[in-house]
Amino acid sequence: MSRYACDSINKIAPYVPGEQPGDRSYIKLNTNENPYYASPRAIQNITEDALKNLKRYSDPECSALISSIAKYYAIDNDNILVTNGSDEALAFCFRAYGEAGLCYADVTYGFYDVIANLLGLNVRHIALRDDFSIDPSDYYGSERTVVIANPNAQTGIALSVSDIEDVLLKNRDNVVIIDQAYVDFFGQNAISLVGRHDNLIVVNTFSKSRSLAGARVGFVVANKDLIADIKKVKNSFHPYNVNTLSMLLAKGAIEDDEYFKESVAKIVRTRASLVSGLKKLGFRVLPSSANFVLASTPLMSGEELYKVLKMRGILVRHFNDARIADFIRITVGTDEETKALLCVLNQILEEK
Repeated sequence: MSRYACDSINKIAPYVPGEQPGDRSYIKLNTNENPYYASPRAIQNITEDALKNLKRYSDPECSALISSIAKYYAIDNDNILVTNGSDEALAFCFRAYGEAGLCYADVTYGFYDVIANLLGLNVRHIALRDDFSIDPSDYYGSERTVVIANPNAQTGIALSVSDIEDVLLKNRDNVVIIDQAYVDFFGQNAISLVGRHDNLIVVNTFSKSRSLAGARVGFVVANKDLIADIKKVKNSFHPYNVNTLSMLLAKGAIEDDEYFKESVAKIVRTRASLVSGLKKLGFRVLPSSANFVLASTPLMSGEELYKVLKMRGILVRHFNDARIADFIRITVGTDEETKALLCVLNQILEEK
């Protein structure tokens, strides 16, 4: 750090993204990316005319994309705000509602702590149950802004929409943010609750189920008054926050529902095969509703297994959080990638 940085910046521990290595070819199962290409309809939206029009600023209202999202979810345009990935949406929401204090799980998406620390917000961490699930009652009457990743970002375990509604009903005087980056692999979407609860914010992304991680498109769905709050933050920080090409890609992706459903179905089927294969090898596997699984073996530490797999050309993710340090997080890849992973794991365990 330079000698010019302010004290508050020097104290921040920034978010550490998953590896994107270029030193060799890996089976890449570490950042929960979709293994399948983006929708052909999305790609076809990147025309020569669109490229020529890059001399103009992007639409700050993201009007065409918002209309497509609204149609898909049968909601009003006023209930939607598009952002540069869901991380930006979370940052805007934390800025708008974080002064009331925040509460979220002790094991969840690491970006929450980073942005809370950056903004100087007070956080209460709520411990997961012994089985790594969230107890909804722990969030009742919180008197803080509630943040729940559903399915949870590191465990893959999900709450039902009914459980989420109970949290909303028990927090009528504060905002509840549901971060559902992985919800399409689960199937119970909290967007269905927005019309009934004016304290609900649902954060979504095109990165996972719609294969647009590199395009950086997210969106918020909420009561129109909450959207107005968040838009005020957005326009105070980054008015032209989503680029023209990303909007076109996202519009095509959400309009290609058949391709989307096929991609999700393949990942869900492969997830089941991965879980079955890991259990046959003696792994403990948490019950995941996401496009990844958290798994551990009594034969090796999570860190050691991560390192051995990397040496053999397979990238997974390991976290130093005490409660999940024995686990590795494995993204659901293609069937071929999954078979290769299980084969290598079998070899490693036999050697132990």
